[in-house]
Amino acid sequence: MKKIFTILLVALLFAACTNQDEQLRDRANELCKYIPDHELLEKSKDYMTADFYAVLDTMFNQLPEFEAMDHEWLYYFVTGNGGTIADYEVVGVEQIDENHAVATINVRQKWKDGSFDETSDIETHKLYMEKVNDVWLMSDFDGHKQDCIDNIAISRKEQAMRGAISDYLVKEIGSQYSQGELCIPVLMIVAEEDCETEIAFVWGDFWVFNYRIAGDTLKTVSGGNHAGRMTISQDNTMYVSAFLQTEDGAGNEASAKRIFGNHYDVYQNMHSNENVREAVRKEQLKEYIRQHNLNIRYYQDNGWKAVEI
Repeated sequence: MKKIFTILLVALLFAACTNQDEQLRDRANELCKYIPDHELLEKSKDYMTADFYAVLDTMFNQLPEFEAMDHEWLYYFVTGNGGTIADYEVVGVEQIDENHAVATINVRQKWKDGSFDETSDIETHKLYMEKVNDVWLMSDFDGHKQDCIDNIAISRKEQAMRGAISDYLVKEIGSQYSQGELCIPVLMIVAEEDCETEIAFVWGDFWVFNYRIAGDTLKTVSGGNHAGRMTISQDNTMYVSAFLQTEDGAGNEASAKRIFGNHYDVYQNMHSNENVREAVRKEQLKEYIRQHNLNIRYYQDNGWKAVEI
């Protein structure tokens, strides 16, 4: 009788383990639907741990669009690109402890009509799962949550430096020109380098424009170019502690070569290309208008046609 009881107990334990494994597989397969592609699905919040969702929400919705796309951070995750869709297959789940598990996933790209892209290799990835309030949620993917956090930190530092430079240009440079209703600088960053004694050196071709608002148009009142190297320091916040500018007139080229050094060719190519400058100006005006919720559609320099933003 004891032997029969032992056999039954082993069978029940085996069945329980099998059932748990199947449940984890099914849940992992369900979570695959919410691996970020080119958008963070609204419903995905219910399928991710709070901290993982917060990281992805910051990447998608709180960083400037051009910043996120420039870093191509989306490649941290399996995505469908070039007309393909990621097809997921859960091939195994390992339960690490009571509240943590890792699913092994094979991913292959397929076309939107459901057929497979024969040139696409099958890739293997890891989906990390955590049990929260008795529900298994996605907590990471291939360990890339930390990559995203690092990317966010870099972006926040970059935004803080750009904010410090913009404040300096508005207060210290823009105030020297004929005043308008808005002062909006244009930052064309040539190079950045960490500094032993301060936060960083930033070389750039900086422009300042004062505007008045006429209906849906920003009309230029005054402005000018101020190129050189800024020193970024920090107390409670970042600020520009020094600005070494290029000289006007005959000494301009020599001073630019001295100040920009190895970065001179990049600066010169940027400074001499009006199309690049206007493209950057338009992009940064668009971001300023979005941030300040302004009803502006055009900008117009004196003597020139209005340009749609």
